[in-house]
Amino acid sequence: MLSQKIRTQFLHYFKEKGHSLVPSSAVIPPDDPTLLFINAGMNQFKDVFLGKSVPEYTRAVSAQKCIRVGGKHNDFENVGHTSRHLTFFEMLGNFSFGDYFKKEAIDFAWDFATGHLELHPKKIYATIFYTDEESYELWKSFLPEERIIRMGEKDNFWSMGDVGPCGPCSELHYDRGSAFGAARSPAEDIEGERFIEFWNLVFMESNRDSSGKLTPLPKKSVDTGMGLERVVALKMDVATLFETDILRALIAEVENLTKRTYDAQNFKEAAPFRVIADHVRSLAFAISDGVQPSNIERGYVLRKVLRRAVRYGRTLGLEKPFLAHLLPRLVDMMGEDYPELTASQERIADILTIEEESFLRTLRRGGNMMTQIIEASKKENEISGDDAFKLKDTYGFPLEEIILLAKDADLTVDIRRFEDLESEARDRSRQARKTTEQGVEESLFADYHKRHGPAEFLGYTQLTCEAVILGLMKEGKEVEVLYPGEEGTVLLNQTPFYAEKGGQVGDQGTLSTEDLLFEVTDCQNPYTDVIAHHGVVKKGELHIGNTLTASVDDRRRQKIANNHTATHLLHFALQQVLGEHIKQAGSVVEPERLRFDFYHHKAITPEERRKVEELVNEKIRENRPVETFELSFEEVQKQKEIKQFFGEKYGKRVRMVDIDYSKELCGGTHTSAVGNIGYFKITSEGSIAAGVRRIEALSGEEAEKVTYDLENFTAKLSDLLKVQPGQLLEKIQGLADEKKELTRTVASLKKELFSLEMDSMSDQIETIGGIPCLIRELPLDPKELKECAETMMEKQKSLALFFISKDKEKCTLFAQLSADLVKRGIHANAWIAAIAPTVEGRGGGKKEIAQGGGTALKKIPEALSQARKWIQENSS
Repeated sequence: MLSQKIRTQFLHYFKEKGHSLVPSSAVIPPDDPTLLFINAGMNQFKDVFLGKSVPEYTRAVSAQKCIRVGGKHNDFENVGHTSRHLTFFEMLGNFSFGDYFKKEAIDFAWDFATGHLELHPKKIYATIFYTDEESYELWKSFLPEERIIRMGEKDNFWSMGDVGPCGPCSELHYDRGSAFGAARSPAEDIEGERFIEFWNLVFMESNRDSSGKLTPLPKKSVDTGMGLERVVALKMDVATLFETDILRALIAEVENLTKRTYDAQNFKEAAPFRVIADHVRSLAFAISDGVQPSNIERGYVLRKVLRRAVRYGRTLGLEKPFLAHLLPRLVDMMGEDYPELTASQERIADILTIEEESFLRTLRRGGNMMTQIIEASKKENEISGDDAFKLKDTYGFPLEEIILLAKDADLTVDIRRFEDLESEARDRSRQARKTTEQGVEESLFADYHKRHGPAEFLGYTQLTCEAVILGLMKEGKEVEVLYPGEEGTVLLNQTPFYAEKGGQVGDQGTLSTEDLLFEVTDCQNPYTDVIAHHGVVKKGELHIGNTLTASVDDRRRQKIANNHTATHLLHFALQQVLGEHIKQAGSVVEPERLRFDFYHHKAITPEERRKVEELVNEKIRENRPVETFELSFEEVQKQKEIKQFFGEKYGKRVRMVDIDYSKELCGGTHTSAVGNIGYFKITSEGSIAAGVRRIEALSGEEAEKVTYDLENFTAKLSDLLKVQPGQLLEKIQGLADEKKELTRTVASLKKELFSLEMDSMSDQIETIGGIPCLIRELPLDPKELKECAETMMEKQKSLALFFISKDKEKCTLFAQLSADLVKRGIHANAWIAAIAPTVEGRGGGKKEIAQGGGTALKKIPEALSQARKWIQENSS
């Protein structure tokens, strides 16, 4: 398959050129709330370009999964209707972090494009930023001057944002010939149909401040991106990206499902096939990385993608869930290079089918809603923008479909109001993703790191060490000394204290000499490789330059280590019991408990929960050793049994925690042998978000205490019920049966009393204004009031009923009228509306029957009097 061949070819080429092979990150940005989804190859290296982190490599190459469905790069509505817009695509990229720059980047690009992809040299054009003379001269080694095109800032200057790293870029374009337009160069090709951009080389050389001033970066970097689908289209010489191997194969699957033929020349008829083929890739990759359709944030966007695919499927006659049927073909083609697809295939299929079924039900309801809106809109001859937006946002109707249906009914649509509501929705979405400016504290630690470099962490092998104070901080400022009683932060040259990260809480302990004592209450990692010891001075004064002993609370650390290893066991057990698709979505490891969040699309049954517990405890009893190894990240990629978390950032060297049957990349601290955990007990399991479950559990002493508490509870219950523990279930079942029988008896007696009460109530009917009325307070609940009214109405041909009942805080008003009184113009809803304010309440209903309520219980007698008065006044 050509796509796989080119992907592999690209990665191998740059690996041979000294680039570290970095796997694609998940499509969920790990630490960037400004993005809904990863939309460019450089996203996972953003902190490197910003100088926030320093990788162990200076050159990198990757094939990155990208999704563009929102924000600045939103191709969603165009997909299927143009030749090259996609929501999912692969971006091949090579990167330099202060290593090579323009010359090498241009040399690599030309060599690979012409020598390895074998693209025709005479059809390649390069665009450059109009003032970039260096790139111009470099391209002259490969291209004639007429094929080096100068462009403005809009096209050939790249920036990460309004401020920050930026620089000129050079784009490679390929001339597809006159059949795709009369333009003579990329500058004239406004639509970009003839001269296809397939590779962008970004040269980050400046930093832009808030005033717009550019200053040179200390380390110039390169960020390139080559669209795999575009290159494949050029190599296959096809007119659109949808004729490339992977997408065309998915379209063929749609043809098989629908028994309809795809016509690539007819854009309108081809659109549904293209939409489905593209969208199923976005859905599958997003779900495999942990996103699930929902009503918020990226889950909402994913739901929109799925619903758009379903709507287009319906135009092809697909009235039942169908997306899961396309998965096997997709996994066959891409699963080898993206194994997360294969591992999650069953889960993806389940989620797609469940979501499709839900949307199809919604569409059926939406069809009814559309009919109602059309009928209600005929008075104004227009469907309001609010109604149109509701149909699109809630029921998934595209605007063009709403307009067509409106036209059929001789109606128009308020497009302006609709667009205003869409704009407001986009603004709310953007606002939700805004981040604050970099904090003062982060800048403070960044400055410290520049001066002193990284702190050395010794805590994997020792819990005490000698250390030198390099920095002291208090209330967000650096200080020279901390005095007794003051709270502050201590920074050391080396430390055994583990700083909170990866879900594991920070260590506690002491920093001390004979004359001073600093109690460490928390340990944090506020900036890359900075370990901050937070606490309070208990004795003496702390000065920069002091040498002291750093000691971790060893008992607390051991409990944390036990729980962290227990978390790995839990992850292993969940995969064994529920399936290999289980992935960690977050964790908390504390001395007293552990919490594990994971992606799973349905509730865990009691039987599954018990199996997980039993498996973890079985492994604890086996007491295997827990070993840790450092190995290269490239080596990890060859060992599929090692768990690594998509979205995590890994360096060139990584740490693996190995328990034989469980191998995970993890930087946390662990116990030396599994048996040290002692005992494991799940305390709760439930949903925390769409497709995300949470387990809370205990180990060791805390787990034993839960068992003892349960034993004590069982003993007290046995004593209370005067039976042995083994007889409790039988005893409780007997009591439950007895309660049911008593309930039936009470209901029967109540019914008899109720019947007698009804007979006596017939004698209480009074005539007001010539109308038979029964107006009184009754000690009944709302349901019983209604039953009482129905019984009385069956006995009387003509009757006006008004009942009031009360509980501790409120009262219920109930009114019902016989048909003859309603014909005379006496209405129950008007009666309730008139009387409810007397008890400081309100109500409503129909002409025959109505109900209300209030809170002024003291005014019930007055309300009954007012009810009689109202009938008197309305009887004539």
